[in-house]
Amino acid sequence: MNRAQQEPVIVGNVYDKYGTRNPFARLLMRGFLDTVGSLFARIAPGSALEVGCGEGLLAQHLATTGPPPLRFVLCDIDIRRISPHVDRRFERQEASAYELPFADATFDLVICCEVLEHLRDPSRAIAEAARVARRAVLVSTPREPLWRLLNVARGSYLSAWGNTPGHVQHFSGRGLVRLASGFLDVVERRSPPPWTVLLGRPRRASNCAS
Repeated sequence: MNRAQQEPVIVGNVYDKYGTRNPFARLLMRGFLDTVGSLFARIAPGSALEVGCGEGLLAQHLATTGPPPLRFVLCDIDIRRISPHVDRRFERQEASAYELPFADATFDLVICCEVLEHLRDPSRAIAEAARVARRAVLVSTPREPLWRLLNVARGSYLSAWGNTPGHVQHFSGRGLVRLASGFLDVVERRSPPPWTVLLGRPRRASNCAS
């Protein structure tokens, strides 16, 4: 699929959530990163793929909090967005979340964090993540309506009732579980505010995600 056939480049938060100086935002981000990091460490993947990697900062964080995978691939529809500070040893692959250019069960772990809320067809992206995952899929989305309420509380995106630019899907915790369960056996759900984070095992996989 060429770029013209793909969805537009995603618009997200207009501030640096990884580098924010706001103490409350930093506390929330720490909870999110600790949650994702602990689930990543639980799998201890030898190979990992991050779908919709954006700037690549989540992958960079995960690779520096423990032994990095022997192979770590960063995938996005526009890899020019990847920060120059991200480890050059990571592979880069430009592709749509809907059509990942990898064989079935290629990666021990597929990460799809803060992506589904931007997609018109999130079930298709989950299906692709599950297809190329050998052992587990790690997925997260903002938890609604808490996400929008917190935006309103800090005076952001008021004309859109707190909806972050580019969010076209809005998942409650149960809603994300319901979507993911069509393709994964959800083995753990965590709720660091204001996110939902799931760890799931691809339905066809014989290996346990633990």
